Amino acid sequence: MLSPCPIKTKQLGLAAPTARQAQPNSRFDDLLSKLPPQFCKLATQNITPPHRRRPTDNQRSAEPYHVQSTPTDIRAEESLADLASYVSAARDLESLTRPMLALMERVTGLESTYLTSIDEAAGQQTVLFSHCSERLDIPEGLSVPWGDTLCKRALSEETYFVNDVPERWSDSDAARQLGITSYMSQPVITADGQLYGTLCAASSLRATFSAATTNIVSLFARLIGQQIDREMMFNRLIDTNSRLLNSASIDPLTGVANRRAFIEQLDALLAASDSTVSVAFIDLDGFKEINDRYGHDTGDRFLIEISLRLLKCLRRQDIVARLGGDEFVVASLEASEETLKQRIEAETQGKISLATHCFHYDGPSVGTVESEPGEDARAVITRADQAMYEVKKKRRSRR
Repeated sequence: MLSPCPIKTKQLGLAAPTARQAQPNSRFDDLLSKLPPQFCKLATQNITPPHRRRPTDNQRSAEPYHVQSTPTDIRAEESLADLASYVSAARDLESLTRPMLALMERVTGLESTYLTSIDEAAGQQTVLFSHCSERLDIPEGLSVPWGDTLCKRALSEETYFVNDVPERWSDSDAARQLGITSYMSQPVITADGQLYGTLCAASSLRATFSAATTNIVSLFARLIGQQIDREMMFNRLIDTNSRLLNSASIDPLTGVANRRAFIEQLDALLAASDSTVSVAFIDLDGFKEINDRYGHDTGDRFLIEISLRLLKCLRRQDIVARLGGDEFVVASLEASEETLKQRIEAETQGKISLATHCFHYDGPSVGTVESEPGEDARAVITRADQAMYEVKKKRRSRR
């Protein structure tokens, strides 16, 4: 989705959104109370929008064809109750905007209604959703230079309805190509005062509007802004939860799983598998000497290098984790314990090239076991740890 750009709401002659308006559960009645009394009569009206009527003979011969747009130009089923239902039933921005654009077309009498997003950094305005007639088609996905748009001119001049576009903004290539004569828009502003985009209506005919119509379109823009706030809040929550989940399961230095995540994943692997699981416990012999000789920064780089090498020698379903300090564990469903041990030893010994130092490493002590029926992750890890200590004793005795 296109990122919003900052705009001062005071310059637009609009009240900055209050904290209450930004709340997902703010009462819809608070906004409805700002509507003019005429809007409450919508439920009793059943009048076809002007641009849908067949013009009379006099109208056919008289140019331009003027459209008088009022809040009463709307069908009964598109009533205030329907508007409330659109808001309460909306699952996302699209499910709110599409029926609202259809309602906006009936309220304004204009041929095309659409919602845009603005990317000021890229200098582009994009049509996200549109509701168009055959007379004036403004397609979804249309992207135009922001500086050439009617919306940019309307915001700069604080003029949100014009019915003489060819005369007033004759330098707009986009308006000329689309054949727009009448145009109205309202900025869609988020709770933090950012300009997200615009809610627009356009016609190839010359129309007139009452203040009540403009107020209704302004209401629609505010409702859409609230929905955008909800979605942004939800996305931030998802991102925060994801980062918290990662921090609870990932070793921050090496990026592999931590002890907690390894136990959970190994338990799941043991429960789902009918065959044995090979588990290796790895202790990086000589790690203290590396830290003492080259420094802790090099020690950290060494741990990262070992993690990368372990990942390199594993298969897709294998699991690698850092238990802490210089201890790692690996679980493999495919390799036998001896094969797993050989892979790890071959990959982790020999020349180690880091950013600032290069040295030969004799390799870690690796103890491997195979899981037994009914055994859980902690029990398998304990046995692998014991096997690792037996290997460490033998290595020390040979020195």
